[in-house]
Amino acid sequence: MTPADTALRQRVTSAFETQFSTQPAYIVRAPGRVNLIGEHTDYNDGFVLPCAIGPSTMVAASARTDATVNVVAADFGNATDSFTLDQIASAEQGWANYVRGMVDALKKAGFTLSGADLAIAGNLPKGAGLSSSASLEVAVGQAMLALTGTSVDRTRLAQIAQAAECDFVGTQCGIMDQLISAQGKAGNAVLIDCRSLALTDAPIPDNMAIMIVHSGVTRGLVEGHYNERRRQCEAAAKAMGVVALRDADINLLNATPLDPVTRARARHVIGENQRTLDATVALANGDLVTLGVLMAQSHASMRDDFEITVPAIDQLVAILQTAIGPKGGARMTGGGFGGACVAMLETDQVNHVRAAVEQGYRTPDGNPALILIERPGPGVAILR
Repeated sequence: MTPADTALRQRVTSAFETQFSTQPAYIVRAPGRVNLIGEHTDYNDGFVLPCAIGPSTMVAASARTDATVNVVAADFGNATDSFTLDQIASAEQGWANYVRGMVDALKKAGFTLSGADLAIAGNLPKGAGLSSSASLEVAVGQAMLALTGTSVDRTRLAQIAQAAECDFVGTQCGIMDQLISAQGKAGNAVLIDCRSLALTDAPIPDNMAIMIVHSGVTRGLVEGHYNERRRQCEAAAKAMGVVALRDADINLLNATPLDPVTRARARHVIGENQRTLDATVALANGDLVTLGVLMAQSHASMRDDFEITVPAIDQLVAILQTAIGPKGGARMTGGGFGGACVAMLETDQVNHVRAAVEQGYRTPDGNPALILIERPGPGVAILR
């Protein structure tokens, strides 16, 4: 267990003991993720290449003898929420809806649950596009099932968590975030076929580092244009006569009458699917030059065709790409409209690139950017 995990475990345990005056029966950890390439392709039945990372959400949990679920959120000043299993409605507190939504989704999936006392804490940067919401959903789901001794396939757990976010929270997300939080593998990115849910390991060489830089521009997918982009993609697929944009190619796109905006959205997804497959091959070959070209193309497509970057993100990517040079690359990661950038580079370049970011970039409030250096980690786990 890393020092960060140890500190987070102590914090969530302390919150539980303070709130409920006893020790928790279980502690569950679910990681965040960074997507190396493949943006807005998941809900188009396409391909993505994420990996689980070190920062995570932990849930401390004990069962109750009644149907009440009590929750304390250490990250929100020990704010509390309480609801019953037989009446789960939307909460006024935004964070609470991810908990309620996951419990509601487990019920609708047919699982028998007990009441619970839960404490939640995380060390994922909020609004960074590193999937703190999916991490929370997966951790809550695994904790609730542990309380009744129920085992579940991790892919199924991810599907239930996705349903929670789509149906209860209201973000029409794809499966990537929840699936990599549940199915992450140490040392590997994972190529996910978002139609079949097939998982293919993509080892990250030991001499390759993953750098994540938070722009300081906090994003919110429900408040942003995420759902609008999904509708535009669905309209393009319908016009081309395919089930999803995964089934289209550039020739079909060029032959289909579409308005310029819808055409651009589809062009991004079609190109991004191929870039993701090509990037997986480049990783397998240790080919950082090709990987860097693909990441640069991905960012340009998100900026020009999908229109989900912001000026601060574009500035940060330019700084990273210049500092890294030809062996590696950088791009925005996550749903867009702020959040973080991801860079792939040789480990011996980390200090040089970090210095370039520290010298050349400030967040909108004037602070240095948060920089994380990561290796792929494992998925959800019951720690105790």
